[in-house]
Amino acid sequence: MITIQSTEQLTGGCISGDFWDLDELVNAIYKITGDENKYYDYQGARLRILHVCYKLRQAAKGEHRLEFVSNGLTKNVLTQHEYIFPSKNAYFATEIIWPELLFTAIALNDFIRLHKEHVDDSDWNIEVAIIRKFQAVVADCLKQEMDDEQYLVFLRMLHTKIPLTFRYATQYIDVLNLEYLYLDKEERQIQLAAFALRIMLENEDYMALKSQLMEAAIMTKKALHDIEINIRYPEEIWW
Repeated sequence: MITIQSTEQLTGGCISGDFWDLDELVNAIYKITGDENKYYDYQGARLRILHVCYKLRQAAKGEHRLEFVSNGLTKNVLTQHEYIFPSKNAYFATEIIWPELLFTAIALNDFIRLHKEHVDDSDWNIEVAIIRKFQAVVADCLKQEMDDEQYLVFLRMLHTKIPLTFRYATQYIDVLNLEYLYLDKEERQIQLAAFALRIMLENEDYMALKSQLMEAAIMTKKALHDIEINIRYPEEIWW
């Protein structure tokens, strides 16, 4: 089962699960987001989500963190069945910076809507169910870090049917990630809800950045999501 817990410094959420949990989630996301020729106006969001999927695939190969979780096998059960088996299973884990993780959960809403409109509107779609569970786990983790009022505001906005990542300038998530990283733990606790809302609301900072990116896109004849901004992450992140 996929679990998410805030990291010690509230830098991000640590996603963990066994190999099959992570593999199931990644495959569901790939199915829902479609190939690169689909939903062109959402390509920036799609590529951002797939970057998180890449980290999950790396984690499933043991390239990030390993955790050992009790599997419920007691000494009595093992004796009864005459098995020699470890009492813990290996879980693979990776950390995702909070603004990045929030954007991923929010953007997946748009792709679920698009998938239902253009591919399969069944209430029993297994990939949608897998992603909804992932979103629920993100929300549940977030609930531990917000007061009730902030959390309800976030949920109401998350449930909107208005597309939130249509032609979204995803470079803004890098800006938020970096800004968030330079806060201390106490400031992150206070401002996490505000960061969630800034992802969903097109404020002045976002619109100014998008305007600059659109000008660059016109000049270079590149897609909006292909324009790079001059930003550098710390070499080491204190989770």
